[in-house]
Amino acid sequence: MAEQIISPGVFTNEDIPTITEAAAAPVGAAVVGPTPLGPMEIPTLCTTFSDFQSKFGRTFESGGLDYSFLTSQAAFNYFKQGGTNLLVTRVPSGSNAAYEGAVSTYIPSSGSEDDNDFECFVLKTFSESSLMNSLGAVQDRDFATGSAGSANYESGSRDNLRWEISNTDYTKGTFTLSIRQGNDTNTSKKVLETFRGVNLDPNSDNFISRRVGNQYKELVGSGGSDPYVRTNGDFAPLSNFVYVSSVSASTPDFLDANGTITDAALKKNLPQNSNGGFVSGTGNLFNGEIKLGKDITAANMQGLGNDQYTDAVNLLKDKDLYYFNIISLPGFIGNSTNQTTAQTVIDLAEERGDCLAVLDLGLYDTSVAVITTAAALYDSSYAASYYPWVLLNDAQTGAAAWAPPSTVIPAAYVFNDNTAGAWFAPAGATRGTINSAITLQRALPKASRDTLYDGKVNPLVNFPNTGIAIYGQKTLQAASSATDRVNVRRLLLNLKNFIGTVAQGLVFEPNTLATRNSFLSVVVPYLELVQQRQGLFAFKVTMDDTNNGPDVIDRNELRGAIYIQPVKAAEFIVLDFNVLPTGAEFPG
Repeated sequence: MAEQIISPGVFTNEDIPTITEAAAAPVGAAVVGPTPLGPMEIPTLCTTFSDFQSKFGRTFESGGLDYSFLTSQAAFNYFKQGGTNLLVTRVPSGSNAAYEGAVSTYIPSSGSEDDNDFECFVLKTFSESSLMNSLGAVQDRDFATGSAGSANYESGSRDNLRWEISNTDYTKGTFTLSIRQGNDTNTSKKVLETFRGVNLDPNSDNFISRRVGNQYKELVGSGGSDPYVRTNGDFAPLSNFVYVSSVSASTPDFLDANGTITDAALKKNLPQNSNGGFVSGTGNLFNGEIKLGKDITAANMQGLGNDQYTDAVNLLKDKDLYYFNIISLPGFIGNSTNQTTAQTVIDLAEERGDCLAVLDLGLYDTSVAVITTAAALYDSSYAASYYPWVLLNDAQTGAAAWAPPSTVIPAAYVFNDNTAGAWFAPAGATRGTINSAITLQRALPKASRDTLYDGKVNPLVNFPNTGIAIYGQKTLQAASSATDRVNVRRLLLNLKNFIGTVAQGLVFEPNTLATRNSFLSVVVPYLELVQQRQGLFAFKVTMDDTNNGPDVIDRNELRGAIYIQPVKAAEFIVLDFNVLPTGAEFPG
């Protein structure tokens, strides 16, 4: 359906004929799911797997064993295959898990002359949940002397944090703030980041709120149809882990123009050399029973119900703020039980018009018949599904773990794009291999593969000479047309993303020949490049007086027409062997 033209912007339409007879741009992927740590329901960009781990944690403990969520496994595989940008949205875990994020630390201040401790400033972690608590009821320092102790914190771990104040200078009003790993010791420090020469003077460039940052994000409108992320605070975050929540003991204009202390009483507001941890974090990782791996059910998907994905999906509809060309919800099962939420994910992709949704339609032991029945519930060229589940070597726990296909498909797509192009089919022995998989949940004979492909589900196979690979590239579109194939849909995503970005630069420019030519001078060479790289058979771009007449110009519109003939993938290789009698002539 064409977009309604009301406010200024760029509008792209498609005209795809139906067959009656028998990329995406390198803007990254989006993964939605539970994680041990991280900001709750705030889409966050990760550029490496270590970056992902620092923001969203590693493993969690249950029943004395370590586990990792499928979100982590998807991230590991994505970066392993050459991905560079991954937008991660953490969803609330557990049936009714409450995450308040009230994680703070109190920096006592006594200067060098008295012993009256009081809150100096408060730090809070970006990550939420009780797992961020690295301190029990007693802080790790001697309040009488102000000297640091040497013990670990009560619940310090590699995934939470502790702070340290050092180098306090009562003549300059400055000090050093360090953020340390939660499980380190004072004799073996693991410093994550350091801010030197900060102060409590709000009129200074080195004011701690300015140097560390006091901005944080929160979800507004949760549970509604239009949630959004609000930014609070004045100074952009320069720390990767914490922000300054408040400063209750400031030192305004501590020094005058001559470097002299303006008021000696301000010295008592400075924090003394000390260290401490974080407290007040609330919220369990999951409530009650949690189903992981092959034990996932449609009602308990790693501790989640389908309604807990709603806010994240609605947030990611904003394509002006969040960029990605594929979205995956590893662990979410889009069968009839969760059809409404699954359709919402597909609607997201269709409304954005710049990404493909990968959906898992069955549980671990789902049959071919049940999978194809689930696929029949949906009809969209903006979504694709794969079968069966795969056994992976969990890089974080070292154990083998079963995972649905959406855990590894984004990795296959990014490998395809890096080695060939978005318009190539991410399938087969060349670009569709899944090297991280140990085995498949079941083998698929040709009859089963035929049933799956006829039902719009792409088989995963384990052929002796090729290994585990994707062996199909259908979208969930029911009608037979060019866009019932993943490579054509992703070609269109690629072209619409690139050409739309070019057109965005023309908004509010004069509707003149010069403006049109500037558009053509960029778009035509790009389409020629795609054609040379086997993405197009032919193309034509029209943006001239034929489609920009006086009536169009008077409506403040600039129109362009782009005609393309996509290259189709050779999915069916037919070889005719003809046995001829001796002496017969070969056909010319």
